[in-house]
Amino acid sequence: MKTGFSAFILLLSVFACSKEEVKQVTPPNLKVVEVSEQRVPLFKEFVGQVYGKADIPIRARVDGFVEKIHFREGIRVAKGQLLYSIDDDPLRQSVSREESTLSEARINLVNAENDLARIAPLAEINAISKRDLDAAIARKDASQEAVKAAEANLNLAKINEGYARIYAPISGIIGKSKAKEGEYVGRSPNPVILNTISQIDSVVVEFFLNEKDYITFYKQLLKDGESGLDRINHPLDLYLADGEKFPYTGKITFLDRNVDPSTGTILVQSIFPNPDGLIRPGQFAKVKSVIEVLDQALVVPQRCVVELQSFYNVFSVGADGLITQKRVEILDELGDLFVINSGLLSGEKVLIEGLMAVRSGQKVNPEVVQFNSVNE
Repeated sequence: MKTGFSAFILLLSVFACSKEEVKQVTPPNLKVVEVSEQRVPLFKEFVGQVYGKADIPIRARVDGFVEKIHFREGIRVAKGQLLYSIDDDPLRQSVSREESTLSEARINLVNAENDLARIAPLAEINAISKRDLDAAIARKDASQEAVKAAEANLNLAKINEGYARIYAPISGIIGKSKAKEGEYVGRSPNPVILNTISQIDSVVVEFFLNEKDYITFYKQLLKDGESGLDRINHPLDLYLADGEKFPYTGKITFLDRNVDPSTGTILVQSIFPNPDGLIRPGQFAKVKSVIEVLDQALVVPQRCVVELQSFYNVFSVGADGLITQKRVEILDELGDLFVINSGLLSGEKVLIEGLMAVRSGQKVNPEVVQFNSVNE
């Protein structure tokens, strides 16, 4: 009886071991995807600085005390609107002085013309010398030039008097005044630039490309048939300080003529619509642009890639079902996909599930599935 019970226990043990061995040798069913080729645009971000479409400094062109400021800071002003009044008493005195000088010059001209009118007939009958006639003609010519000079000086004095009233040269948003009422302006070290008006219905964003990015970028433009002024059609995206994408697309308006040898970069200027006035001059923003398009880029879902100690790995499944761990180099991200620079070939099958439970050399039954990317 005891011997029979022992035999029964031994039989159960053998059966359990056989069942465990069956489990071990049965390859698990795991889903895989094929490495595919796609046309992939490569983006790059650049830090840009924002300027107004026009940033016009308001200058004091004559010196004097600010009598009155005629606007509210930080609001929109219209072209031709009066902004500042500068004490014009000295300027009006200058106008009066030049008017007096002009009157005197005109009187001298009348006297010179009268003298010449009297002398000319006498010279014709040789009653006076030729020298006296020449002197009279010279006095008359000199008086005429003196009148012209006095008129010019008077016009200049009136222009300077007009500079005492400063008007908005353009319509736009005016900033904080650098001079207050009663402050002396127009002569250093006192304020000369009193304010700045910016047009912000569109904004200019300037950023820099290094030489490598510039060459790649320009080759792509040529490849796309864009050259010369056609490059302004190249679309740009803008990301603000909060990380949000600006809703309006920009375009390139200017590419500098040279690479700055001190920095190894070239200036790029772009313009973005800004109808809501959200963006203001002086802001920093990120400009995102396509610098290259790869016609046959290898892509895999990001779920297929395991990062370990800053290295990226995938599990490739061969035709025999054996798993091989491969290190790959990531070129870029494209939504939920990785663009592979090296380490894989088109058509290879890589695991998309069970990555943490498998090892290299293990055998699996691969089930090829289609990955639906959010980019599609």
